[in-house]
Amino acid sequence: MSEAPDTARRVAFRGGGFAPTPRRFVGAAVFILLIVLAEIGTRTGVISPLTLPKPSDVLATFGDLYRSGLLWKHLGPSLSRLAVGATLGVSLGISVGILIGLFSYIRAGLVPLVAALFPIPKIALLPLFVIWFGIDEGSKYALIAFGTFTPTVVATYGAVDNVDRTLIRMGQSFGLSWVSIVRKIVLPGAMPGILSGLRISLAIAIILLVAAEMLGAEYGIGAYILEAGALYDLERLFAGVVILSVLGVLVSMAIGLIERRLLVWRV
Repeated sequence: MSEAPDTARRVAFRGGGFAPTPRRFVGAAVFILLIVLAEIGTRTGVISPLTLPKPSDVLATFGDLYRSGLLWKHLGPSLSRLAVGATLGVSLGISVGILIGLFSYIRAGLVPLVAALFPIPKIALLPLFVIWFGIDEGSKYALIAFGTFTPTVVATYGAVDNVDRTLIRMGQSFGLSWVSIVRKIVLPGAMPGILSGLRISLAIAIILLVAAEMLGAEYGIGAYILEAGALYDLERLFAGVVILSVLGVLVSMAIGLIERRLLVWRV
């Protein structure tokens, strides 16, 4: 009796599951394509100059901003306000979210409060913060901190709730203490959800930064955009919008670096 031919074939390792494969330069190519199309459309008249300025003119406006020193005069205060306000809101939000996820009494007391605060339009509260903290930096810090606090809380306790309970029971069966289970199982397991929520919270912080600077700020990207809009200077207006977009991209990249550093255990 003859042996069956060996028809086995090598199967590629797929242990990564649905992990995304990094594709370098694809994002940059999309941005460049859109800019080229906008430049062609504005130069040929397909796009009205009253609707969209030429990207080349916006680039020239950036050059003027840099040479005059106004770029750093506006960008510096904005970065300072964003850093202080977002740090306060995110740190407090993560702390409260973890407490809600771990303790039943805190969950019962704070979840209804967070649910009541979450849908409130934060920009609508700006006049109230001006009354409470004054028109200077305090009201801007408070608005950004409050705006990042509630989504961070929701994302954090949701991430804690989604930690695999089988892992927690396994830790208990091995005799780990409560603190060890939280430190070695709960927090690492919740970290992906916390960082995902952080992307949303920091995007909200940038939006609120602009809103806060449009009220009573001499310098800042929001004040720059407000002034350009009042003068209907589209080149300056779009220059300010591009600065905010670049800031958002840099924040997202920074969170990506943190993810790669903290989530090395993920395959």
